Amino acid sequence: MEHGEEEGLGYWIRWQVPVCFLVIASPTVGATAVILRARADPLRAVDLWIPCWTRANPLWLLAFRGLALVVLSCLLYQMVLLDGAFAFYFYTQWTFTLVIIYFLIATSISAHGCWIYSKHVTEIEEADGFIKRDCEENMPAMNFGPKRNRKAIKLQRYYEQGENEQKAGFWGYIMQVTYQTSAGAVVLTDVVFWVLLVPFLSAENFSLDLVMGCMHSLNLVFLVLDTALNSLPFPWFRMAYFVLWSCIYVIFQWVLHACGFSWWPYPFLELSTPWAPLWYLSLALVHFPCYGLYSLIAKVKITFFTKFFSHVCTRLC
Repeated sequence: MEHGEEEGLGYWIRWQVPVCFLVIASPTVGATAVILRARADPLRAVDLWIPCWTRANPLWLLAFRGLALVVLSCLLYQMVLLDGAFAFYFYTQWTFTLVIIYFLIATSISAHGCWIYSKHVTEIEEADGFIKRDCEENMPAMNFGPKRNRKAIKLQRYYEQGENEQKAGFWGYIMQVTYQTSAGAVVLTDVVFWVLLVPFLSAENFSLDLVMGCMHSLNLVFLVLDTALNSLPFPWFRMAYFVLWSCIYVIFQWVLHACGFSWWPYPFLELSTPWAPLWYLSLALVHFPCYGLYSLIAKVKITFFTKFFSHVCTRLC
């Protein structure tokens, strides 16, 4: 056996390797078990595309999601132009792509929902016109209120009728899963980038440019704005998808290094240091505050909006 092969084999028989493997394998198995056993309240199809604001037309949410899709896709395109396929060597680009996938699915579902909504509003307007004419014949002095208020009432009525509508299908649940996985992942990505990498990595190994800065900020900004607008629930058990997402990335890196890659994209993934198990354990534990922070954002939205803006909010889960 050649010296290089012995060195490669020696890297994988260090005591840190089985310990780090256990740290990764345990949450992977746990997250898989949670996904297989957990049951959430059924997700309604209308919750996927209607805003939580009664006076906001679904077209606004569609326009925002379309804008986010275009901007984020352009940023990823710029990154791929710079680094090629090597860009996807990093967790950031994995997560950024996942956010784009979320907005792609969300935009498509919003477009379909707006089309359905326009049909129902037309039917409601026809029915209201008939009722109005009938009432005007019997009560000519009756005041029907401003036109804008009637539109808000129609949107609220449609939302309430959604209670009896069909549940979300396959793509609806894929959208929900990508939404909540992205939520935890973007917090983890941006926190690691701005708190660990930017302050502590030297300029020789790391350089911050506009594209990179935008990729580590706009992902969270667009997702939080979508959260402020949408009607999607945010159950805690779907943190399991976020954990599984990160575990898959670490396993991906291990496979690449087992095949001969020698450079780790993040210093805390390096297995040769005696601090590796502590780094891996810290990485596993940090998933809780990252997901918890975004869950808190979703909860604040529910409690704050329903308390102070209940007259303009629809049902929030």
